[in-house]
Amino acid sequence: MNKSVITNIIAVTVTLLGYFTNQAIIFTVGIFALSGAITNWLAIHMLFEKVPFLYGSGVIPARFDEFKLAIKQLMMEQFFTEDNIDRFLSNSSGKASPLNLTPVIEKVDLTSAFNNLVEVIEQSSFGPMLAMVGGSEAIQPMKAPFIEKMKASIQEISQSEQFNTLLREELEQPNMIASMRDKVSDIIDKRLNELTPQLVKEIIQAMIKKHLGWLVVWGGVFGGAIGLIAALTKNF
Repeated sequence: MNKSVITNIIAVTVTLLGYFTNQAIIFTVGIFALSGAITNWLAIHMLFEKVPFLYGSGVIPARFDEFKLAIKQLMMEQFFTEDNIDRFLSNSSGKASPLNLTPVIEKVDLTSAFNNLVEVIEQSSFGPMLAMVGGSEAIQPMKAPFIEKMKASIQEISQSEQFNTLLREELEQPNMIASMRDKVSDIIDKRLNELTPQLVKEIIQAMIKKHLGWLVVWGGVFGGAIGLIAALTKNF
């Protein structure tokens, strides 16, 4: 049982106890606690559900499009600004941040590079000599070592400071950063378009349900305290 249900049960119990024992103070404390708890519970419920005849209820589903727009504005204006992108491309000293391209390079198929090399040799002055020793088939055993050496060389180049500086300078071009922000914006739009009002409601409920439950608890506590004060001071 969650905190909201427990609070309401306690408030109802105190109210009934005061009523059947004819204790006005206990009854007043219970009825005020119950009113505070129920009011806060209804307010929380109205955030997510449309209640008939209660204007303003179901605000989250009703304002779904505005909710999505607010998320996009938050992401673009707070995280993906030009300054933030520039800081992302730099380290704390302002130098170009080294990019680890090794995983990408390892996945690249360099077979076409080897085939182009063979074609260049065949079309060069070494072509007739190559034909005499079996043609392109004669150098096929060199394919694996060539690809391995090429990947090692590309990795070495990609890790050099000069390469990273040139890459950063290119990425920091105004049109490049604008293009990056446009692509990020498109990605956010596509992801947000996958959301439904029901999914948004479930996400928000999951995030704040625990904390909103305390509103019901404190509504009951403060309501009971006000009821106690009202009962004690009614004769003054």
